[in-house]
Amino acid sequence: MVEPFPFVDVSGTPYERGRQHGAAVPGRVKRSIELYGGQLGDLGYDALAKSRLIGEFAREIEAFGKHYVEEMRGIADGAGVTLEDVIMINARTEVIAKAKLEKSKSVGAEEELDDGCTGAIILPERSASGELIHGQNWDWKAECAQTAIVLRVRREDGPDFLTFVEAGGLARCGMNAAGISITANYLESERDFRQTGVPLALIRRKVLEQEHLAYAIKAVATTPKACSNNMMLSTVAGFGIDFECAPDAAFPLYPEDGLIVHANHWIGQVALTKITDTGIPRVPESFYRDWRVRKLLNEAGRKLTVDDLKEAFFDDFLTPHSVCRPPRLNDTGNLSATVAMVIMQPAKGTMEVAPLPALNRIFTRYSLTDEPVTLAQAAE
Repeated sequence: MVEPFPFVDVSGTPYERGRQHGAAVPGRVKRSIELYGGQLGDLGYDALAKSRLIGEFAREIEAFGKHYVEEMRGIADGAGVTLEDVIMINARTEVIAKAKLEKSKSVGAEEELDDGCTGAIILPERSASGELIHGQNWDWKAECAQTAIVLRVRREDGPDFLTFVEAGGLARCGMNAAGISITANYLESERDFRQTGVPLALIRRKVLEQEHLAYAIKAVATTPKACSNNMMLSTVAGFGIDFECAPDAAFPLYPEDGLIVHANHWIGQVALTKITDTGIPRVPESFYRDWRVRKLLNEAGRKLTVDDLKEAFFDDFLTPHSVCRPPRLNDTGNLSATVAMVIMQPAKGTMEVAPLPALNRIFTRYSLTDEPVTLAQAAE
């Protein structure tokens, strides 16, 4: 029996919101810390070296927005952990990758598969309801089925939002009450980790704080990053755009025939003339994952439903290296899986999430306004 992700509802000042978050799921916050802190330990980082590494990203976060650090401080106090460890959760992609780069020459640290993810946006002209649909499969460590949550943040200084996120984190994918949604996919290039930058999780959080898509685009396209990433943005008004981001550049991709589909390889022709895709050894199946999702959506017809998107994301073609990945050992012995399928309908203010969808087809519907509801099992 796969349990649904816990729902955490917070409000108040940034510190108060964080404290409510940490107090609601202290065990999951601590498990997140064990997951990534353990990797630093395996790489030979003692307490002093760990503090130095995390401190670099703490300064970037504080410069980006002091209220983010206050919210993290609240999470730490609520969960009974250190602020440093909560910062590590929010900068875990950058912290772990930089640690591996620092240690690779001395200890032979191996790369591991990063976030997979296959994302899609269906624009209103291809939607049976006439409303935009935005979703993704999140491929990562299977253990994160026990660390992730759905967080609803009620704000006094901007739109409320829902985010699917690892416990202790400020945001991952999500949508807000202004109708803006974001999902993201791992990308890699030769430009990664040549400069400091704002952790990706904080950029996604910045997007969810915006009232207008223009400012969400600004956050994605202009914020300096330490590493590459693909970020898919949409608005309930009926527009979607994808940005393939290098640390110092962002390359837009527009919808084709009412769809945007992206996995984990660079596809923009302008981007490919300027960067080298160095992530292919880690995600070789990406080349057919996005093809499969687009093919299945087009075969489903001109007018697509939420169920059509779910079926595309449930695809098991060439399993276990498939769109919907069952738990399996990856190249470095880590247990990897599609941890969650997330489907957002911003016009309805709802997000449907299924944990470990290769094993489980039961979704929970989370809402910007209502309590969570368990849905009937999706058709096989």
